[in-house]
Amino acid sequence: MIPNATAPIGVFDSGAGGISVLKRLWTLMPNENYIYFGDSANAPYGVRPVEEIRALTVAAVEKLLSLGCKAIVLACNTATSAAAQDLRATYPELPIIGLEPALKPAALSGGHPTVVVMATPVTLREEKFTRLTERFKDDCNLIKLPAPELVTLVEQNKMGTPELAAYLKALFAPLKETRIDCLVLGCTHFPFAKREIKALLGAQVKLFDGAVGEAKYTKVVLEERGLRAPLEAKGEICFLSSDETKLPLLRQLFDFEL
Repeated sequence: MIPNATAPIGVFDSGAGGISVLKRLWTLMPNENYIYFGDSANAPYGVRPVEEIRALTVAAVEKLLSLGCKAIVLACNTATSAAAQDLRATYPELPIIGLEPALKPAALSGGHPTVVVMATPVTLREEKFTRLTERFKDDCNLIKLPAPELVTLVEQNKMGTPELAAYLKALFAPLKETRIDCLVLGCTHFPFAKREIKALLGAQVKLFDGAVGEAKYTKVVLEERGLRAPLEAKGEICFLSSDETKLPLLRQLFDFEL
């Protein structure tokens, strides 16, 4: 399959969280067309076996390719860890852009910071993240913080609720005596809880997520391969979900201020 420049970009996540990546892509390249597919019927991925995550991700990418996508953006750390390598081997001509927690900018932010990486259990234990932490272990004090229930709360549209605030308070309770310098939002669902996280931790804690970097890298890859849509074009977005009851949530999150 040889992609062409007028085709849409496929953006995939285990559910609604990848909308945070889609927003960054749209801001950077509003002339492109996008097909967003969220597998909310099977969310959250982060508590499933890796083999199952890989199979679900491959099936989702095949769906997007059947719709004519010229590139695939894996807007999910868990799916990237489980399936990106296999997908690139299967589709060597297809741009497949993966995501990883934004540990590098956090670790190198200065002063040997204490960096908390919030992510799903699968992301935190996968070899890909282990290699990443090995690279920056001397630059920071790293703390892993699994937060799988936060994915579910975003999928349930619980932003701004006492339930979300209570969950975050309990999640960070073991770290209440720890000075946190940086917090890495290692799941694309987590930026939708930024307001509650900032209210809990304070403005002095710097938040990092990988969406901006992934969007910029997607642009670079498309330009290198001659796959950018005409700059004068007016892009469109198609929202799809394996759980059609989630379609209103996808559109609502796209309008959510990050």
